[in-house]
Amino acid sequence: MILAIDTATAACSAALIDGGTVRFAVSETVGRGHAERLAPMVNALIRDAGGLAPEAIVVDCGPGSFTGVRVGLAAAIGMGMGWSAPVCGCSSMALVAAARFAADPKLEACAVALTGGHGELFVQRFRAHPFAEASNLVSLPPIEAAGFAPEPVVIGSGATALIEARGHGEAITTLPDASSVALLPSAFVRLPARPIYGRPPDAKPKAA
Repeated sequence: MILAIDTATAACSAALIDGGTVRFAVSETVGRGHAERLAPMVNALIRDAGGLAPEAIVVDCGPGSFTGVRVGLAAAIGMGMGWSAPVCGCSSMALVAAARFAADPKLEACAVALTGGHGELFVQRFRAHPFAEASNLVSLPPIEAAGFAPEPVVIGSGATALIEARGHGEAITTLPDASSVALLPSAFVRLPARPIYGRPPDAKPKAA
């Protein structure tokens, strides 16, 4: 049994996945307060599963909210130590793309756009068959993001901003969810458990 957790955006979710099937899952849009909500969520799932500890943990490493990403990673690493379970990471961009492809099996490609910092969007392109990244992750202003991602369908919290900047296409607003870990190929849930920030840090070291 794998425990998947996601606190990278305004959503907070957790899921228990067994053999690629979601057995138990819970999700809330909390905005803030992920640290307070995550532990009760996980405790409830473990209780529903008969008290069995997960054999592994997968955590959304971002990009997303700086605080949210850190909350999820800290919780996952702490739980992994307590259960002696390995901890791996996944990308919020891949979670969103995989969920959309599952919902629309005829869709061949999409772009994921999540709200970033300083008015920018985190953007990455994906193809469905086989599931794969079609571009690197970038952080761009909406008008530049519109040129970077020509796919007609754009998914995520920043989808509307990108489509409005482009002037055409379909925007589907959604957030990553832990249960979508079950949809990802194995290579996408074996990332190192460390933050994916998506853009350089704002703070710069002082010159010598």
